[in-house]
Amino acid sequence: MEPTHGEYIVVKAKDQGVQVIGLTRGQDTKFHHTEKLDKNEILICQFTDHTSAIKIRGKAVVMTKYGTMETDQ
Repeated sequence: MEPTHGEYIVVKAKDQGVQVIGLTRGQDTKFHHTEKLDKNEILICQFTDHTSAIKIRGKAVVMTKYGTMETDQ
């Protein structure tokens, strides 16, 4: 089986305590990794064999190859 070389996203926290949560692949979606960002910190995330979704809580800017989005919180 060949490893998945997934896409990247960039998350920039606009406030303290922004949470970035990685969710697993498979029949049961579960949290597998959580990061908490301070204001103005940047996290680069990758979709992989284990990560099928990324959830973001808090005020942040999210940059992808599809464009840039901001959360409303």
